Amino acid sequence: MSLSRRQVTSAALAAVPLALAATGTARAAHRRRTLYIAGDSTAAQKYADAAPETGWGTALPFFLHDGLAVANHAVNGRSSKSFIDEGRLDVILDAIGPGDLLVVQFGHNDEKSADPTRYTEPWTTYQDHLRQYLDGARARGARPVLATPVERRRFDADGNAVPTHGDYPASMRALAADEHVALLDIQALSLALWQRLGAEETKKYFNWTATEQDNTHFNPPGAIAVARLVAAALLRRGVLAPRDVCRLDDEIPESWITWPTA
Repeated sequence: MSLSRRQVTSAALAAVPLALAATGTARAAHRRRTLYIAGDSTAAQKYADAAPETGWGTALPFFLHDGLAVANHAVNGRSSKSFIDEGRLDVILDAIGPGDLLVVQFGHNDEKSADPTRYTEPWTTYQDHLRQYLDGARARGARPVLATPVERRRFDADGNAVPTHGDYPASMRALAADEHVALLDIQALSLALWQRLGAEETKKYFNWTATEQDNTHFNPPGAIAVARLVAAALLRRGVLAPRDVCRLDDEIPESWITWPTA
């Protein structure tokens, strides 16, 4: 996951949840059942200087009824390790409560073996860090949910969508089974979606612009498509009830996506 231009934006993104905690707004806003997202740039809220790049967490509320709020704490460039080391999990745990949900999606940056501040080994430290999210949510009466990392856009010479996350999805699946935690297999679901769409059509879902060919991050159609996968998986796994979700079969206008000014 490239951190060149995005790293500039991440400073502003990173400040939002921390500022909320510092002012106490996070607790004040905690008046209804809330779905918290801990993750990286594929899920994060983007600001105007990053448009049209869009995280799937921005589009998720389109598929949820008003009784379920979304608190998107995902931040560009973070791994399961660095998110904890920067105190971001603590921010969520200070606000989360009984009946809430914590959806955890990491993997893209855990793979950065050259960066010790982010790297985790899939079968040891990756699982160790993920357990901290599970234990923290459970201790507060909230329900943790693991989501395998959404797939990048990569195709082989024969036009087959190729997985890019190594052992991380398998490790998360094993952890979910061991811990009896609901798993959203977004890696498998997104890989199947990219396969159905094909190499050319998927360009319309990723952040391909006149100046950038980004095969990791989404534009509005891509963010909406992945958010739909997440919402449908939450329903299918029994994490959400039918009354919690909406518009799963509806066309969502791209105009519903907005990028606030940082």
